[in-house]
Amino acid sequence: MIGFLKGRVISRDEESEIITLLVGQVGYEVRLPHIVYRGLEIHRMSLENETDLELFIYQHQTERTPKPLLIGFRNEVEREFFTKLISVQDIGPTAAAKALTMPIRTIARAIEERDITTLTKLSGIGKTKAEKIAATLAGKVAKFALMQVEERELPEAVPTDELRAQVIEVLTSQLGYKRSEAVAMVDEVLTENPGIQTPEELFDAVYRARR
Repeated sequence: MIGFLKGRVISRDEESEIITLLVGQVGYEVRLPHIVYRGLEIHRMSLENETDLELFIYQHQTERTPKPLLIGFRNEVEREFFTKLISVQDIGPTAAAKALTMPIRTIARAIEERDITTLTKLSGIGKTKAEKIAATLAGKVAKFALMQVEERELPEAVPTDELRAQVIEVLTSQLGYKRSEAVAMVDEVLTENPGIQTPEELFDAVYRARR
């Protein structure tokens, strides 16, 4: 099992937040949770950078999914919290990685306080899954609620006008919506959720509103 990798980032996919890490002569495909991808500033990293990146790895591999799934973390504490999260029924490694869109301290506090509203703000986590997470892990993640949070771990806030324009542009140019439809969808969500700060949060809220 792979538990740690140190190497140079030679490619990245902004949408999936998957990187290729060159270790020696071997390239490893590693999925990074959003807080890790942003915290390490992968989106700003020059691919010509010779500095090595160190990642603690969670490796998932089963008979049904023989291709190893590698998920990277900045430290062992983040990886440990991740293993707690995937112990919840119906939360697999990929879903758990996608859900880590807030600092782990914030998520852990929400779990301990059974704050379902906050948990449903995680990407891909609806009310039913949020309730399962709280029911399974409450009383087990208090130590993670004490983690220090670096400023750069937090999602980068985008001014509302720019955020609105970005999401409307993607909905119309890439996803096939008419501009009038996209504007109505986005404005409705922003009116109900004025605290949304990132494109990821806005897309998730629009999706939830459409279900």
